Amino acid sequence: MNKQEEIAALAILIHDLRKHKKYTLKDLADQIGRSVGFLSQVERGLSRPTVADLTAISETLGVPTTYFYSLPKPKELPWVTRPDERRTLYYANGITDILVSPKMRASFSMLESHLEAGASSGERHLTDSSEQGGYVLEGELTLWLGDDDAVTLQTGDSFQFDSHTRCRYGNLTEHLTRVLWVYT
Repeated sequence: MNKQEEIAALAILIHDLRKHKKYTLKDLADQIGRSVGFLSQVERGLSRPTVADLTAISETLGVPTTYFYSLPKPKELPWVTRPDERRTLYYANGITDILVSPKMRASFSMLESHLEAGASSGERHLTDSSEQGGYVLEGELTLWLGDDDAVTLQTGDSFQFDSHTRCRYGNLTEHLTRVLWVYT
């Protein structure tokens, strides 16, 4: 799929899941702290959610964030993913997540995040029910956990934090940052 098809697929998945869970646009918008207009634009593929928005949507609707990745192509080996088989999400604020895990319903998932220069997960802290860890493959990643000051990680640095830890992250540099994330 190309980028526009991936954005359209995400819009449909959010809309269909919201309807299935019997949430109105207003109900979901209120729960995630966004406007009905914004959520409507996301469901029509006109706006992209931030990482914090999609995490809040997944938590509210009771699914893991990986639920929103497009359906995979049939694979030759079910325990291997090749680059052309990976599902991708394009977020607002310059972040692209690529699901590198072969299975979405395993005990952990792996994502490769690309953060463009100045990209961030959003102004609001996000909270995920998964324990998370990561490894900075390239560039610099700045993390804010809870109310703590920012911590900047360099290429080769790794991190891990407990489930439900309030966090946000960004690339405060002028260069691409790539991070391998692991979620339980």
